[in-house]
Amino acid sequence: MHNSIRKKGVVFTILMSLTFFVSAQNTDLKLWYNAPAAEVWEAALPVGNGRLGGMIFGNPGKELISLNETSIWSGGPNRNDNPDALKALPEIRKLIFEGRYQQASKMAAQNIQSKGINGMMYQPAGDLSLEFPGHEIYTGYYRELDLASAVAKTTYKVGNTTYTRTVFASVPDQAIIIHLAADKPHSLTFDASLLSEHDSKVSVKSDNELYLSGKSSDKDGVSGAVKFETGAGIKQQGGTISSDNGVLKVSGATSATIYISIATNFVNYKDISADEKQKNAAYLHAAMQKDYRQLSKDHIAAYQRYFNRVKIDLGKTTSATLPTDQRVAEFAKGNDPQLAALYYQFGRYLLISSSQPGGQPANLQGIWNNKMNPPWGSKYTININTEMNYWPAEESNLTEMHGPLIEMVKELSETGKETAKVMYGAGGWVTHHNTDLWRISGPVDAINYGMWPMGGAWLSRHVFEKYLYNGDKEYLKTVYPALKGAAQFYLDFLVEEPVQGWMVVSPSMSPENSPKSHHDVSIAAGTTMDNQLVFDLFTNTIRAAEALNTDAALIDKLKKMRKRLPPMQVGQYGQLQEWMQDLDNPDDKHRHVSHLFGLYPAGQISPYHTPELFEAAKNSMKQRGDVSTGWSMGWKVNLWARLQDGNHAYKLITNQLTPAGVNQGENSGGGTYPNLFDAHPPFQIDGNFGCTAGITEMLVQSHDEAIHLLPALPDVWRDGSISGLRVRGGFEIEHLIWKDGHLDEVVIKSTLGGKCRLRVPDQIRGERLTVATGGNPNPFFQSLEVKPAIIAANANLKPAEIKETLLYEVDTKPGKTYKFKIAN
Repeated sequence: MHNSIRKKGVVFTILMSLTFFVSAQNTDLKLWYNAPAAEVWEAALPVGNGRLGGMIFGNPGKELISLNETSIWSGGPNRNDNPDALKALPEIRKLIFEGRYQQASKMAAQNIQSKGINGMMYQPAGDLSLEFPGHEIYTGYYRELDLASAVAKTTYKVGNTTYTRTVFASVPDQAIIIHLAADKPHSLTFDASLLSEHDSKVSVKSDNELYLSGKSSDKDGVSGAVKFETGAGIKQQGGTISSDNGVLKVSGATSATIYISIATNFVNYKDISADEKQKNAAYLHAAMQKDYRQLSKDHIAAYQRYFNRVKIDLGKTTSATLPTDQRVAEFAKGNDPQLAALYYQFGRYLLISSSQPGGQPANLQGIWNNKMNPPWGSKYTININTEMNYWPAEESNLTEMHGPLIEMVKELSETGKETAKVMYGAGGWVTHHNTDLWRISGPVDAINYGMWPMGGAWLSRHVFEKYLYNGDKEYLKTVYPALKGAAQFYLDFLVEEPVQGWMVVSPSMSPENSPKSHHDVSIAAGTTMDNQLVFDLFTNTIRAAEALNTDAALIDKLKKMRKRLPPMQVGQYGQLQEWMQDLDNPDDKHRHVSHLFGLYPAGQISPYHTPELFEAAKNSMKQRGDVSTGWSMGWKVNLWARLQDGNHAYKLITNQLTPAGVNQGENSGGGTYPNLFDAHPPFQIDGNFGCTAGITEMLVQSHDEAIHLLPALPDVWRDGSISGLRVRGGFEIEHLIWKDGHLDEVVIKSTLGGKCRLRVPDQIRGERLTVATGGNPNPFFQSLEVKPAIIAANANLKPAEIKETLLYEVDTKPGKTYKFKIAN
C-alpha cells in the first residue's frame, strides 16, 4: 500500500473496505492484487490476441504497457546446416560404438555443430508509457486480470475521484485496447508516448496518432531484417488532445480510449516483403472506427467462444478471498483447491492469448518478452518445451490453438529436407533441439545440447495426436506428408549397433543430460528416449497410412524396422534405463526426465500392459526427485498422474505453486511469480501449460485403450466437477462429478460414434452399458504392443501396485449424449 495512506486508522479502513469490495464480487476466475507491479515485470498482468502481447503494470502515476508482436525477431531468413557432418558421420558413429565418447564428442563439435548461427532472438516492440500528473498519491488501489473476459483492470482514487483502466487484446480488431475513465467529468489528464530499445523513430500524424518505426537486431552475423511499426491512436471524450515533441497530451477529459496496433514486413519464414506501415495503418484505422463498448463486446465474444468450453470446480476455502500473490505464498501451508482451479484456467487463458489460428506458435515465453536478448533467445526449444506448451490444447478443448504448432511442423518439414540431405545423406526431414521464426533445422548451441536429431519425431507426434481427437481424415491428409517425411528420415538414418544388432539413432543424446561415467559428455547412441520417439513415430505413421489406405510398401518397411528397435530396459537400481547401457545414477536429480517420454506424453508404459516398465518408471521418478525447474515440475505432475498417484501429483503442484526462489534444488527449484507465470527460473511459460495438462491427466486420461475417469484424484479434492474436456476418439466429457472422493456422474458426448470404453474406480450404470472384455475395437484406442522389457538380473523389481478399476463400454452414435451414474 502506498505511503500516502499510512496514517493512523486510515490503513485499516481502506483494507477493510477493499476486503468487503473483493468478497462482494466473484473472484473465482480473477488474478487480483492490492498493489501495483511497480517495476517488476513478473508481477505485471499479461493480455494477448495470439499476435500482439501486452504486460500491464498497473502503476497509477506512470503506467507502462510492455508490447510484443510475434514476428519481431532478430536476423532474417537463414539456414544453419553444417555440410561437414556427412563426411564425419561414419567415424563419429564408430567412436561411439567403441565407447570413445570424448573423441566422438570432439569430432561432432568440429563437424556437426553449427558454424556460428544458433538461432535468432524473439524481441520486444517497445513500451507505451502513460504519465498521469498528480497520481503518485492514491488510495483504494485494486487491480485484476479477469480470465472470464480476458480483461485487465486497475482502479484507485486520487482525492475524491476514482480512476479506472481496462486493457484487453482484441482478436477481431487486431489491436490492444486501453480505456481510461474518471468518475468525475474532466478529471482525466495524461501524456502518452512510445518507446523502444531498437533503432527506431517516433512520429506524430495528426494530433491523436503516434507512430514508432524500427528494425530488429543483428545476430550471429545475420542482419536484422524485420521492419516494424507501432501505432497509438487516442479518442477522448471531453477535454482536449494535442501533440508535443512526439508525445500525445490529453487534458481535462472524462474518458479516453487508446488503440495500439503493431505490424511488420513478415509474410512467412522465407518472405519479408510486406509493407509494415501500410499493414499497421490498416489495423489502427479499422479499430478506431469502433467505440470502446463495441470493441469490448466483440473481444469478449471471440474470447469466450474458446474459454467457456471448460469449467472446473475443485472446491473452495477461505483462502480464495486473499490476493493472488498472497495465495501463492500460502498455498503449501493449507488447502486452497480454488487456486489450483484458477491456475488451470490461467494456463488455458495463456494458450488462447498466445496461439491463435493463422499465427505463430507460443514460444519459450508465449508472446510476452521485455528483453532485447531474452534467456535462450525465447526461441522454440523442441526437446520438450515447445511441445509442452501444447499438451493442454486438445484435451482442454482448445484444438484451434494447436493450429500454429501444426503449421510450424509443416514448415519445418520443408526446411528440414535440406538438413537431412546435406548433413546426414538421408531422405525425409529432420530438425534438432531448437528452431526459430525462420524455421532453422540444423543443430543449435554447443554439441552437448545440440546433437539431438529428434525434434521432428517429437513434433510429428502432435500432428497425429490431433487426428486422434478429431477423427478428421481430410485433416490427416494435410499433415500426412510431414508425418511420412519424418519417418522416412529415420528409416535412412538408423544404424545397426554392434552388440545386440538393434537399429539405433546415432549420434544423439538423452536431452541435456550425460552419464556420470562419461564425465559430462552427452553424445550417445540408442538412448531410451530416442528409441521411444522413433517407435512412437513409426507407429503413428503406420496408423495414419492405414487410415488413409495408402503407402502399403512404406507400412511394411516401418513395421519391419520397428521390430529392430531396442526394447526398454530395467537397470540395476530397478529403474527404467536412460541409456542403452545401464549407466543411471540414482542420485542424479537432472531436470530432464527424457527416458520417461514413453510414460508421458506417449502411452508406451502402462500399468495394465507393461507392469514391469510401469514400476521401473515409478522407481526412476522417485530417484530423480520432485523439486526442479518449473517446467520440469509441470512434466512431473503429468508423470505422477500417469503413475496413478494423485497425492504425489498434487505435491508437485504444491511445489509449482510456491513463490519463485523459495524451493531449493537445481536452478533454484522453479516456482511461480506473483502474476502466476512459471519460473524456470527465469520465466518460461511451458511450466504453466504443463501443469494445466497435468491437472487434466489427474482427472481424465484416454491414452491406454479406454477413457479412464479419476485415475489420480488427490485426497484434498474430495468433491468437484469438470466439464468440456475432450478425449481421444472424438468423445467429449460434458460433465464429470465426484463426491467424497468417488465418481458420482459422468455425461459423455460422442462426435464420431463407435465404441466408448470407460475405466472407472466405482461401479456405474447407464443405458446399454456392458462390462468390457478383450481389446478395444475402436481404432482410436489401439494398443501400442511395445517389446517386452529387458530386466537386469539384479534389478530387484517389485510387482507394480495398481489401483483396482472396472471396465465398461457402450456403442455410441455421432451427436448422441450418454449419461452414467454411480451404481447404488
